Amino acid sequence: MVDDSASAREALRKIITADSELELLGAASNPYAAARIIAKEIPDVIVLDVLMPRMDGLTFLRKIMQQRPIPVVMCTVLTEEDSEFVADALKAGAVDVIQKPRARTPESLLEARDKICDAIKVAARTKLRPMASQSVDKDQLDSVKLTADVILPPPNQKRKTPFPTTKRVVCIGASTGGTESLRLLLKDLPADSPGIVIVQHMPERFTKSFADRLNDLCAVTVSEAQDGDVLLPGWVLIAPGNQHTLLRRNGPNYFVEVRDGPLVCRHRPSVDVLFRSAAHYAGPNAVGVLMTGMGDDGARGLLEMRQAGAHTIAEDESSCVVFGMPREAIKLGAADLVLPRGKIGDELLRSYLLWEGS
Repeated sequence: MVDDSASAREALRKIITADSELELLGAASNPYAAARIIAKEIPDVIVLDVLMPRMDGLTFLRKIMQQRPIPVVMCTVLTEEDSEFVADALKAGAVDVIQKPRARTPESLLEARDKICDAIKVAARTKLRPMASQSVDKDQLDSVKLTADVILPPPNQKRKTPFPTTKRVVCIGASTGGTESLRLLLKDLPADSPGIVIVQHMPERFTKSFADRLNDLCAVTVSEAQDGDVLLPGWVLIAPGNQHTLLRRNGPNYFVEVRDGPLVCRHRPSVDVLFRSAAHYAGPNAVGVLMTGMGDDGARGLLEMRQAGAHTIAEDESSCVVFGMPREAIKLGAADLVLPRGKIGDELLRSYLLWEGS
């Protein structure tokens, strides 16, 4: 781990060494000291701060990726002034960007511990090696993960709802590698595209910057979702970081509910929560898309959407930065289609036009 704060290094040391599956190779107060450690022994994962003397974390990240790629998790106290950082770090090759705990309550520290340890473990799996050696103790992971049941009950498949009277809606989920994938997908959509709700795993406050950047690049209107926002054709709503976003319906119109709640699949917002709400309130009028990302968030939710009659798409391995979430959905039989990123936009518009024509 690399962090210029002695107290932060001590807190991280306690978190990492308390996990029986993790071993701390070394701790450094700056990238130059870290480079000396790495020269002696290559770590599986680097946990890296951003603001440090002599060399900032983003510069060090770029040097690592150019000279000797190693999975990197950025762990820092982020502020709105750092709003460009998350997208730049992910683009430069960071596996994940996680927020250091601000509050020191037992609950916040416990949540931070789970996030940090989980991020390190999944980062280690990104290395190029045989699939058999990428396995983890799935039972152990599942034992500490909450499902969407804590936010919304499972959809009742026997319930008959007048779905045909409502408009078409698209729900998209993405994680690692998703910021760039979403940019490429959305920039090609016309201004009259169906309404879209997106969950992209990002830290709190940075989803607004991400939405603003997309809005400048795309013909569709992109904004960070706020509680009660109506989903209109040509609009894209990005779930805010650290809050779950659900699709709701009022008569023929959709709107979003933004709310607090526990982590689901270790994420808030969670793709599973969004997809389950779409199964509840949109059914066959929805299209679900699960794109690049680690873990399995969204896989079960995509299956629930398909069982409710939605058209479902998983991104193909060929275009995924990390073929984790889509792979799990495909294994569950949740995807009607498996497509590379470049063809997903065309399929969205094709299905939308077919639906409008019917």
